[in-house]
Amino acid sequence: MSLVTLSEGETFESMLRRFTKKVQQEGILSEARRREHFETPSVRRKKKAAAKRRKSARS
Repeated sequence: MSLVTLSEGETFESMLRRFTKKVQQEGILSEARRREHFETPSVRRKKKAAAKRRKSARS
């Protein structure tokens, strides 16, 4: 869980920007999207293999 406190004299918008940056760095949203729907182990393996092929093709 990410926690951001409002500093003295800080605007809400700047605090919100810090919060979204912190959440993105911690990977919370990407993890939630990944876990949104159940994937069977076979689908997970296929996705991992496809990502590996894409990464090796770029290099």
